[in-house]
Amino acid sequence: MDRHDERPRPPEGRPLRIALTGGPGGGKTTAADLFRREIGDRVVIVPESATILFSGGFPREVDTPARRSVQRAIFEVQRSLEDIQASLYPDRVLLCDRGTPDGAAYWPDGAEEYFSAMGSDAATELARYDVVLFFETAAVGGLAFEGGNRYRVESESEALALDRRLREVWSDHPRFHLVPHNPSFLRKITVGLSILESVVATTDGGHR
Repeated sequence: MDRHDERPRPPEGRPLRIALTGGPGGGKTTAADLFRREIGDRVVIVPESATILFSGGFPREVDTPARRSVQRAIFEVQRSLEDIQASLYPDRVLLCDRGTPDGAAYWPDGAEEYFSAMGSDAATELARYDVVLFFETAAVGGLAFEGGNRYRVESESEALALDRRLREVWSDHPRFHLVPHNPSFLRKITVGLSILESVVATTDGGHR
């Protein structure tokens, strides 16, 4: 489901913000790095907050109260990282490796409860992003995935379930672009890069 109806227009005073999301094994982190290399200094990456936390020793627990605490921390770090990068690079497009709505797919009590617990709502958090590229997990093709992120430990069935929940969370965004699974990762990334280049090209006049 792709929506190209309008040119993305970020609120006055902040750069264009693009969310790269999707289920585990979708290739979004690899894509983000490739996009940055291809498009150059027009963009800056906002790294995935969960990976930053887990790689720094933040506990990853399955106990329900602990899961809530983990997602609250990820939410706050994600928002802060985006705000920091927006302040440091006001004239660049922000490529966000995941976004604040992602936590809804991991929240043990459902999406609505997640946004309420964060003191927000789905519409407000989706509106933080001007464009969404959703990278479908390779698990939909029955393929085993071994991403470069060792902090992603989901099984194939868990990846499929997360992909479905994440898509439900993000698909209401007015500029949602699905980058579907493809047996060829190169072809998949090419689709995503084409979308991203088109988006960046339409906004160069107002951000350079």
